[in-house]
Amino acid sequence: MSKQTYRVCFCFRRRFHVAASEAPDAVKSMFDQYSENGTMTVDHLHRFLIEVQKEDKASKEDAQAIIDSLRELKHLNIFQRRGLNLEAFFKYLFGDINPPLSPTPVVHHDMTAPVSHYFIYTGHNSYLTGNQLNSDCSDVPIIRALQKGVRVIELDIWPNSKKDNVDVLHGGTMTAPVELIKCLRSIKEYAFVASEYPVVITLEDHLTPDLQAKVAEMVTQTLGEILFTPGSECLKEFPSPESLKRRIIISTKPPKEYLEAKEEKEKENDSQRGKGSADEEAWGKEVPNLKSLNNSACDKDDFDGGVDNDEEDSDDKSQHNEAPEYRKLIAIHAGKPKGGLKECLKVDPDKVRRLSLSEQQLENAVGTYGNDIVRFTQRNLLRIYPKGIRVDSSNYNPLIGWSHGAQMVAFNMQGHGRSLWLMHGMFRANGGCGYVKKPNFLLQTGPHNEVFDPKVKLPAKKTLKVTVYMGEGWYYDFPHTHFDAYSPPDFYARVGIAGVPADTVMKKTKTLEDNWIPSWNEEFEFPLSVPELALLRIEVHEYDMSEKDDFGGQTCLPVSELKQGIRAVPLHDRKGERYKSVKLLMHFEFI
Repeated sequence: MSKQTYRVCFCFRRRFHVAASEAPDAVKSMFDQYSENGTMTVDHLHRFLIEVQKEDKASKEDAQAIIDSLRELKHLNIFQRRGLNLEAFFKYLFGDINPPLSPTPVVHHDMTAPVSHYFIYTGHNSYLTGNQLNSDCSDVPIIRALQKGVRVIELDIWPNSKKDNVDVLHGGTMTAPVELIKCLRSIKEYAFVASEYPVVITLEDHLTPDLQAKVAEMVTQTLGEILFTPGSECLKEFPSPESLKRRIIISTKPPKEYLEAKEEKEKENDSQRGKGSADEEAWGKEVPNLKSLNNSACDKDDFDGGVDNDEEDSDDKSQHNEAPEYRKLIAIHAGKPKGGLKECLKVDPDKVRRLSLSEQQLENAVGTYGNDIVRFTQRNLLRIYPKGIRVDSSNYNPLIGWSHGAQMVAFNMQGHGRSLWLMHGMFRANGGCGYVKKPNFLLQTGPHNEVFDPKVKLPAKKTLKVTVYMGEGWYYDFPHTHFDAYSPPDFYARVGIAGVPADTVMKKTKTLEDNWIPSWNEEFEFPLSVPELALLRIEVHEYDMSEKDDFGGQTCLPVSELKQGIRAVPLHDRKGERYKSVKLLMHFEFI
């Protein structure tokens, strides 16, 4: 029998489950330490949960529940009479019962602070099914986003072809429209499927006053009692997510003339033409770090042109044309005062508002106005949106916005790539409710008016030690010729941190040839100066000598909620959907 044929046959013989003989030496050693005569009793497992898994509140009942959950595997003869043998213990470690985050998502952050104190799961052009130029507009991507916990939905509203109703579409492109009423009905139906916390609808408005009045009637009748209206011209402070449970909030600029908005949009489109493409690799370019961005000073002109249409305050001369019913709907006022970014970032003690910047404007601004941005976001909302040349619906590094306090880092949720994986990782925190409390240091001002600066290198608060033991599941979830036509795959893993510049790093295991169940057994240490903003990035790829390496799975986990100990880490595909079987066995420890 040839070596190649032997490998294939060997894979078929062991396809039903990973055998205890393939357990890492560290796992075997751990079993020996917490067992007696080859048996891990309830008492042994309870001690293991406390000492190794760092589950201080674990009870003997919890240990018994784990043993009971494995009873269905009894036919594999993995139980001793009084407890678990090595194979059962290994099966527990590699099972869904042993995840890296809490298995029962629970909202555990304080939800009674103003909305400005939270990062919010935010979508951009939420109605697009694909690229920004000629994909269809639909309520389907809106529904999918809400089902995943997205809390901010963006709708661009335009007159329909007959100018007698309102459509949602990406203006100035070939995107096929969808009726606004259809989007509103779907938002109402799916808003609180994944989370009870408030949904914000940001409107980019290109309507005439008569159609604004029609929108006001449409929104009021469709949403009814769940629509939040503040009852005053402007909020003095934002309400809390807790007080806004199961409410829908409208945010846009005060109304202005449709033609004026259209002219501004055309100027923006003209300024973007000829700038090239932002195409990404199949699984996305590496996420750019703040260290590599241009931190040059920005003058006033950088912020007076090329802004998103919903962010330009209306001139006084156009106010008399507005529809008063429409204006009353706006709970979160958006706008961009004249006079450059310095003026935009002034904090008004008597009212709060929302400001938007493109990713490029933010990148240019943080060098000069970084402290002003942090101070602004302590009371007000800052929305960041993708630059116009991202026609492929790609995204950018969200950590730049988050580390400066920006609440609404708006992403193309229908896109793919590493940046979106970071977004998924951030909002796995706090029970996946779509609101993550900002760290206290982003909400505090020092005695000399100083605020947090993510570019300042701080001493490490803690070190995360990560051991990548092994992986399995590709044999079940991928065609057997997906990676290589005639041999098993050659896997390697990438592990690293996305966070402030000082903490951001990626490391890589060795490549293991010809193995469906790779056992790397490699350890990495990550000193963390700002662990509160750190995300653990995990990827697996298959080495290909002649072509680009193949994608084998990814996940991103909030370090602040990472469970210590030996954990089974499920991997996801490029779109962020979890594979049925692919997972890694890893060990996490804070030192």
